[in-house]
Amino acid sequence: MIKFICYPKCTTCQKAKKWLDDNKTEYNLRDIKEDNPTFDELSDWYKMSGLPLKRFFNTSGLLYKSMELKTKLPEMSEEEQLKLLATDGMLVKRPIVICEDFVLVGFKENEWSEKLK
Repeated sequence: MIKFICYPKCTTCQKAKKWLDDNKTEYNLRDIKEDNPTFDELSDWYKMSGLPLKRFFNTSGLLYKSMELKTKLPEMSEEEQLKLLATDGMLVKRPIVICEDFVLVGFKENEWSEKLK
């Protein structure tokens, strides 16, 4: 069973959830605001994803902008960035899908179709 981590009020997350439902994909839903990913979870997902760590940040979010992370992140270590992400789910890019051997960050229908069907 895949884990689907989202923010229910996010329109992209709503589209992703609809896609999962339309494609009869079973998942366990987790609200990122209510149940923020831990440092260990984020570290594991980051390693599994093969993506740059910056992709895990919600760069269009108000919190990201108000904290001026665009200029601060390049000066932070990976560990510092992961610890920061673990402080507030609203900093984390969503939706996230976690499967046994891969992680998807953000909703790209082509990528999801390829990996989840």
